[in-house]
Amino acid sequence: MQKIPTNSRASPPKSSSTKASSKKSSSTQSSLATKTELPLDLTGPHVTAGASAAHRLYQALCEMIVSGLVKPGEPLPPSRTLARQTGFRRNAVVIAYERLIADGFAGATVGSGTFVAARIPARAAAPGKSNIVVDAPRQGAFALGCTHIDERAVQRFRAFVGRRMRAFGSEHLHYGDPRGSRELRAAIADHLLSARGLRCDPDQIMLTSGTLHALRIVLSAILKAGDQVWCEDPGYPAARKTIAHCGYRAVHVPVDEHGMRVAKGRSAGPSARAAYVTPSHQFPLGVQMSMQRRLELLDWARQAGAFVLEDDYDSEFRYDGAPLMSLAGIDRLQRVIYLGTFAKTLFPGLRIGYCALPERLIADVAAARAALDRFPGTLMEGAVADMLNSGAFAANLKRVRKLYREARDVLAETLEAASDGALSVPVPSQGLHLVARFDPSVDLTVAARAKQAAGAEGWLLADTYSRARPLPGFVLGFSGHAVPQLVASAKLLARESRAALRMRNKPGRRA
Repeated sequence: MQKIPTNSRASPPKSSSTKASSKKSSSTQSSLATKTELPLDLTGPHVTAGASAAHRLYQALCEMIVSGLVKPGEPLPPSRTLARQTGFRRNAVVIAYERLIADGFAGATVGSGTFVAARIPARAAAPGKSNIVVDAPRQGAFALGCTHIDERAVQRFRAFVGRRMRAFGSEHLHYGDPRGSRELRAAIADHLLSARGLRCDPDQIMLTSGTLHALRIVLSAILKAGDQVWCEDPGYPAARKTIAHCGYRAVHVPVDEHGMRVAKGRSAGPSARAAYVTPSHQFPLGVQMSMQRRLELLDWARQAGAFVLEDDYDSEFRYDGAPLMSLAGIDRLQRVIYLGTFAKTLFPGLRIGYCALPERLIADVAAARAALDRFPGTLMEGAVADMLNSGAFAANLKRVRKLYREARDVLAETLEAASDGALSVPVPSQGLHLVARFDPSVDLTVAARAKQAAGAEGWLLADTYSRARPLPGFVLGFSGHAVPQLVASAKLLARESRAALRMRNKPGRRA
């Protein structure tokens, strides 16, 4: 085990300008400086043999922090000092520190140095081992699906839950309606009318545990095994997996700047009975389906006797102009089944989603729901209805929309500037993620190498493709992440992207 001494120059900022506080700070700094050596193990099983120097140093620092060998708030050596003591180049130390900061294991203060974070991200320990650090945190840099809920909204929700629990009623003591409570369904119907231009009766709403749950239930009611389903390519991999797992055949329909290419769907899957689309903000490319394509899709559904499943997963987060009318609103719920969720607008742990159904499908879908899992949970339904009816839901959306817009802008600007032209980053007008692309001629391995080296979560853009020629790049979430973390992570990913491109372009090296 290599011992690295702490450095007395790296001390936390003083909390006061008084002499007493200065003495206390100097005393703390002195005790940290005279402490035994900092235990940094660069050869243990937590270090990946053959990895880059920066990655190995990062892993060793993580293991040291997670194991409690250094305490929260304790200073880490300056980069030059650590480089000299480990034998690594200073650039490798800087990259390791940047990744520690991006992943929440450390923080930095200008003029004072880098410190162990006050709260350490939880790490899964391998069976029989203690705190083995292998990967980045589960919700690390650019992870998709993270959210923020305003503290005022949390307080309101807590109060609503408490009130509902104090008024605990008989509705929780028996099996309920397969569609869920009428109170929440009515609140959702009102919300859809005001926010998405979708008019429907509460009887047309069914509560689920999320979009994929709704997808599974609805498809089981309208299809038989082996039926074809149009899916966007590129598209949402989890939806494709759900469709295949349920025994249906996914038909991969290419997407361009206007959305799903309906004519291609007609030729590739002429007998399809359903289409799964994300028309308001296509996943992952972020394009909006044009009105011409929307009308083409609805014409196909009517002619084929098929149904369109509209996943409107992040429609509430539009940053430029009013939200677009939903496909179901245009169709008036004749051939379109609308899928929504509170996972992004409140928080994923709530596990409440919903679908709005054409009247002709209500009985069949309710029966399919009852056969699968009887009915949804009842304890949280009333509190969510209170959030919608009281205005607390809309107020929270307004506040977090500002946060997400700031995060989007900071991430896009940082990536563009730090990548020095290596990445193109179109700024999305809606949604909770953005796409950063290399030039189409760049080999796909460049993006994969950069993502791994930077320890970024998010997705590789290529992983969202099925049949179409994949593009090199990244799908990066910006919601629910602190702005300083996004900046540090973006700089690191941009740096590794440039490095991966340079390696690819070395004379005599194969792509």
